[in-house]
Amino acid sequence: MSESKSGRGSLIAGGVAAVLASACCLGPLVLITLGISGAWIGNLAVLEPYRPWFIGAALVAMVFAWRRIYRPTGACQPGDVCAVSQVRTAYKIAFWSVALLILTALAFPFVLPLFY
Repeated sequence: MSESKSGRGSLIAGGVAAVLASACCLGPLVLITLGISGAWIGNLAVLEPYRPWFIGAALVAMVFAWRRIYRPTGACQPGDVCAVSQVRTAYKIAFWSVALLILTALAFPFVLPLFY
């Protein structure tokens, strides 16, 4: 099964881009909350100028994933992975998990002042 037909590649790309988009702001706060500290945490702020690009890449990847995951079942051949109900459900759960991560990356700079 090719990556382009399943939507898996787009989900992975969206997830990676969402993690990179939130690494500059959310990453240090989570690490400090978990008790992990060090001067190296300040290096994560270097990613801040690239945050809009990461968010854009995540949103584009999610559009492609949505097109593949939420297409009608009739568009799938009987032997394809997208025709299996359990696989479609797992992809939908992964899609909405990544969407929640992207939403967190988008909203975090606005919610951040409430923590300080």
